Amino acid sequence: MTEIPIYSPIEEIIDPFFQTKEVQLFIKRDDMIHPFISGNKWRKLKYHLLEAEKLQKKHLVSFGGAYSNHLLATACAAAKFGFRSTGIVRGEEAENETLFLCKLFGMHLSFVDRVSYRNQSGLFNQYYHNDPDSFFIDEGGRGSLGAKGCSELINELEEVYDHLFCAAGTGTTALGILQGLQKKSVPTKIHVVPVLKGADFLQVEIENQCQDQDFEFHQDYHCGGYGKINDELLNFIKTFTGSTGILIEPIYTGKLLYGIYDLIAKDYFARGSRILAIHTGGLTGILGMTKQFNF
Repeated sequence: MTEIPIYSPIEEIIDPFFQTKEVQLFIKRDDMIHPFISGNKWRKLKYHLLEAEKLQKKHLVSFGGAYSNHLLATACAAAKFGFRSTGIVRGEEAENETLFLCKLFGMHLSFVDRVSYRNQSGLFNQYYHNDPDSFFIDEGGRGSLGAKGCSELINELEEVYDHLFCAAGTGTTALGILQGLQKKSVPTKIHVVPVLKGADFLQVEIENQCQDQDFEFHQDYHCGGYGKINDELLNFIKTFTGSTGILIEPIYTGKLLYGIYDLIAKDYFARGSRILAIHTGGLTGILGMTKQFNF
């Protein structure tokens, strides 16, 4: 399998607000790795694909919602690297731009009710246990293979930052970054911004798997829960995108940067701090929320 080249530059966000607070904010553009296998999606899929190839599997089976960036990335990766793919979609049958692209990349879609969806390994075993070609990829690419891919991000940093921020849905990206940082002797503080409500369990999971690495967990920026938004978040996204030329979406990176700006406003960081935010891609997620924006 030929790897996708990692092109993920780091840009400084210039804003008089940061000058007033005497901090610097940078953003690592993982959204630029690939148009569809972008951001942490490529990082989390990388070792799943290598494992599937090693085991001579030909059929990738994964899971997601109707606007899942992960399913789209899996569909594209399967097409690019010679796999068949099936996406098991949560909820009633639907049609939208994301699912259209999944099908265009050759993915077969199967819709299941939300209760059955909770047992993803059970669904895989139910329908594919007799298929020796099928390879299970958990929702979002979570798990040790996904974390391993995300850990490699740390090796790409050529400068030292005081703080590194990432959004969290499954926690795999955060765990991988923490694991990568354990191998480096740098004084960077990791900050995790969960995008879902009631994420205490996520914090515990990360702590249990990365006990020797300290991190901060900021639970105040989920805006009501996963996929939930409010006018303040939408206005922030419009202002940020319109003033930087960097597209962000309301599910992950929008909430991440919204939280960072709020912490800067509250003087959370020491003067002179250098802050790095990870843009985890997934920009097609905004397609399901276009009607929420008022222009």
